[in-house]
Amino acid sequence: MRDDPAPGTASFLQPRIVLPFLLVALIWGSTWLIIKGQLGTVPPSWSVTWRFLFATLGMFTLVIVRREPLWLDARGLRIAAALGVAQFALNFQFVYRAEQYLTSGLVAVLFALLLVPNALLGRIFLGQTITRGFALGTAIALAGIALLLIHEYRIAPPEGAVVLGVVLTVAGILSASVANVLQATAGARRQPMFTLLAWAMLCGTLADVALAWTISGPPQFEWTAGYIASVGYLAIIGSVVTFPLYFNLIRALGPGKAAYNGVLVPVIAMLLSTLFEGYRWSLLAGTGAELALAGLVVALKARNPSR
Repeated sequence: MRDDPAPGTASFLQPRIVLPFLLVALIWGSTWLIIKGQLGTVPPSWSVTWRFLFATLGMFTLVIVRREPLWLDARGLRIAAALGVAQFALNFQFVYRAEQYLTSGLVAVLFALLLVPNALLGRIFLGQTITRGFALGTAIALAGIALLLIHEYRIAPPEGAVVLGVVLTVAGILSASVANVLQATAGARRQPMFTLLAWAMLCGTLADVALAWTISGPPQFEWTAGYIASVGYLAIIGSVVTFPLYFNLIRALGPGKAAYNGVLVPVIAMLLSTLFEGYRWSLLAGTGAELALAGLVVALKARNPSR
């Protein structure tokens, strides 16, 4: 066990911070398209389960290759269980279901609001103050997110249980925020990063299996090249590669500042949609993206933001 530096003490401009920050945003921006493609014959609960079953295998393999400790003590296992259920079970179970009622663009834009509960919970549980610069940047970014949300709604009005879709998305955001803040606590930072994540994914997968079997019945899988490839991409690239990078950002920057990664994600998702799905930009969407990015810059330039 070890004590990492307190969250929020690292400089964003350091290459060890900014490069993973951009890489995680790029990868997670692409996963929204992949998740949308999984909403077919396999129930969402089982798609989430398969993703983290393979991610768990990948993470434990990484632990062994890196010669990290394979076991956690009792306290570490309790933290891993709470982290796994919040991040790798509830969060994704809510998100996958939300996309049944809302467009993936709307869910991605809404999820950018993660920075709000992250900053608030970080203030309550970690004692991190919210500076004026961070608050100003957040307000600007939220204005941009609002414009993106309006644009997405106009071009693809969601049908059916819209309110239910929003509620599911908010539930996913809150679950992710709890996991983010838990990762930044002193107890979690004493645990080996990769070992903690491996056990958290295992605990989350077990919870996913229980939820999937209860809600959707026995295991279901689609034996097509596209579905197998999408599960592999989400498990390895979208989970094994990104979560260690993101949780390291949380430990270094604090949950409020690290959550600004989510402001970039919907913008990247729309850029990728422009390339692969013929997404058409409008003045409203362009203005929203510019405001979101401007807010990101203001918040990250603030002295000791969200500390």
